[in-house]
Amino acid sequence: MNKVFRAKRTRAKIHGTAEQPRLSVFISNRHIVAQVIDDDKGATIAYATTVGKKMTGTMMEKAAALGAEIAKAAKAKKVKKVVFDRGSKLYAGRMSALADAARKEGLEF
Repeated sequence: MNKVFRAKRTRAKIHGTAEQPRLSVFISNRHIVAQVIDDDKGATIAYATTVGKKMTGTMMEKAAALGAEIAKAAKAKKVKKVVFDRGSKLYAGRMSALADAARKEGLEF
């Protein structure tokens, strides 16, 4: 239950709009899912995942590749600024690798 409470506490402080949507990241032991969400409309603007892809390397490398991919997908939809939603995870390791790669591709948060 603590994981759910941590995620709710994090999400209570942030809200994605059309001008600055929310970049939500979920990391499991095997896969990573990132999506850019407009909370006002309740719609996903851009989406990237490692599920079903033949990505090689460590999870840190996969996170960095996915961060670049979600940034490119967001920029294709004319999104430049986002609010970062880490959920219940700490901003370290895979989470920071994904965020750094997204920043390098031009996403601002």
